[in-house]
Amino acid sequence: MGRTRTKTRKNDLLASTSKVSTTEPAAEEPPLESLLEKAGELLVQTDYELCARFLDRILRRSPHHAAAKELLGVLQLETGDIDSARSTFQSLIPPSPHAPADAPPAAHLYLAQLSDEDPHAALSHYDAAVNILEEKLRDKGKGVAMEAGEELDEEETKSTIVRALIGSVEVWMDPSYDLCFDPGAENTCEALLARALNVSPGNAEALQALASVRMSQSRPEDAKALLEQSWLSWKDLDAEDPKLPPLQTRISLSKIFLELELFTPALEVIQGILAADDTDAEAWYLDGWAHFLIAEQAHEAGKAKEEWEDEAREARDSLESCLALHVAQNHPDLPLREHARELVEKLEALGVKASPEGEEEDGGDWEDEDVGSEDGDGDVEMA
Repeated sequence: MGRTRTKTRKNDLLASTSKVSTTEPAAEEPPLESLLEKAGELLVQTDYELCARFLDRILRRSPHHAAAKELLGVLQLETGDIDSARSTFQSLIPPSPHAPADAPPAAHLYLAQLSDEDPHAALSHYDAAVNILEEKLRDKGKGVAMEAGEELDEEETKSTIVRALIGSVEVWMDPSYDLCFDPGAENTCEALLARALNVSPGNAEALQALASVRMSQSRPEDAKALLEQSWLSWKDLDAEDPKLPPLQTRISLSKIFLELELFTPALEVIQGILAADDTDAEAWYLDGWAHFLIAEQAHEAGKAKEEWEDEAREARDSLESCLALHVAQNHPDLPLREHARELVEKLEALGVKASPEGEEEDGGDWEDEDVGSEDGDGDVEMA
């Protein structure tokens, strides 16, 4: 009996040892920051479904992870879920009980852009973002230690402050809001842009915004001088240079150039946009509109058709490209589409046909055309 019991105990020990040795350790969860970095990469790659899964993993482990919630809000914007995005960003700022101690300025900036129906809310969010960012700059200047894992790119922060201040100016100047009729609107815009240029002296976007204000004040010569200063600061930069203004800023610049009948710089800016993104329907529209205006001026001046027909054909080619992209992208700007169609109809009435398929690029050397005002060495005279 004793031997049997001893043998049984030995077998039990062997079985127990066997179980321990063959059981694999539980898989260790990856760090949250690694998951967040991967989610950011997936968002850039427009793999929205997989990005959402990574963010879900983070938020299941840390429901109030501020950076993950901020990225979730951006994902929701990209996928068209505007109401959810708004709620997500609102959860990151007071009075939300789960807002982090330091509200991320990006949440305020996104909420400002989402406050289409409430200009006062938009201004409040822009102001909050600027105050947060300016405080970060002051802290860095004083040598205040940053939070773990936080880095501050001073130039990028200054650019963000400038864009937020410009955003406020655009709200004040928007004719769809009553704010533009406020007696203090003009002085407020001047003060905001002075603040922007104090943060980043010579900033191209701030100078361009100030030029828009000068246009609204019927001061075209002052606007031209500001545009020259702005444009010359970046016009010769490489296409990949991070100092280039955003595409939308360049779109706005080309519109002001066209308003001032400065066709050569307008076309140069537009061609730079199309070189960066040849699927931009608005850029093709502006290219067509610029060539149309050049041809129209020559036509109204009584010049022979041979002298303006090439410009008119360039206009039609670009406008046809705009309309094709407008349909393919289900573009929301319906007035743009209607104006492009109207211009095509006018060109058709003048007997101007589109270039044969495959030849659209052959006549694209507009840089050599004698349009706009240029000095002898080909540089544009803005003043």
